Amino acid sequence: MENVKAEPGLVVSFGEMLIDFVPTVAGVSLAEAPGFLKAPGGAPANVAIAVTRLGGRSAFVGKLGDDPFGRMLVAILRDNGVVDAGITLDSRARTALAFVTLREDGEREFMFYRNPSADMLLTESELNLDLIRSATIFHFGSVSLIAEPCRSAHLKAMEVAKEAGALLSYDVNLRLLLWPSPAEAREQIMSIWDQADIIKVSDAELEFLTGEAAPVEDEIAMKLWHPSLKLLLVTIGEKGCKYYAKDFHGVVESFAVQQVDTTGAGDAFMGSLLRKIVEDKSALQDEKKLREVLRFSNACGAITTTKKGAIPSLPNESEVMQLLERV
Repeated sequence: MENVKAEPGLVVSFGEMLIDFVPTVAGVSLAEAPGFLKAPGGAPANVAIAVTRLGGRSAFVGKLGDDPFGRMLVAILRDNGVVDAGITLDSRARTALAFVTLREDGEREFMFYRNPSADMLLTESELNLDLIRSATIFHFGSVSLIAEPCRSAHLKAMEVAKEAGALLSYDVNLRLLLWPSPAEAREQIMSIWDQADIIKVSDAELEFLTGEAAPVEDEIAMKLWHPSLKLLLVTIGEKGCKYYAKDFHGVVESFAVQQVDTTGAGDAFMGSLLRKIVEDKSALQDEKKLREVLRFSNACGAITTTKKGAIPSLPNESEVMQLLERV
């Protein structure tokens, strides 16, 4: 796998990539599903592809199994223009699998196969530190904090990126079933909180982390603020998102679309946000610019819900502009 030269504007995304198996029939439980289709997924990988789909530059850092699924996922990243210099393949562990369904009652149901999966076994010594140092933005979630040795690799990668001057971007992406307990999840998610420059949580994650029930009130969201944070975002589904910066805060509404599948909408939102910020960091201090960026990101999230699967439905620039021009 070739190395990458340090260039401005690179988003490096760290963490898991896996195969989601989704039922061939909508609105059924996993046990009732007559069959499943494989769909590439994993939030950090989705974000990396969302960036390149919009004309940006991204790289993915993580470990996959040296198996047919792992090699397929590497090919998908390459086909989407994501730099693969940070990927390690492991012949001793399998690529992670997840079975995911949206039941008729609207609740998502997950079953994960990680025993352990290759992504959990990434070590500090396997990190491509040159690639990480070349990041303008270093992006990560919380799944990579669950188990060693990946947790230590995650912390090392963050440290190296921060020392090199990258902005640190954190999308909580809570997957409670993967954690030993809710208390452990809360503790580990918050353990790196004060190091991030940009943080995104959903309204449900805000409730989990603060213990305060919805709706999202500003004083509740501000419980998650820390002094060196540049931007806190709370996504509120089809209603859009709330934003909190040092000197201003507000709401940007989303777009009314015919939803088919919400998988990957948050990743599309996050990838498009990072794509825009990496181009012009002044949006973090300029409310007018930030609102334009968030409107664009909300459009990306909305478009993603109109098609099935995460990666296939991530929009390109022209699709987003069409939606923005229609409203």
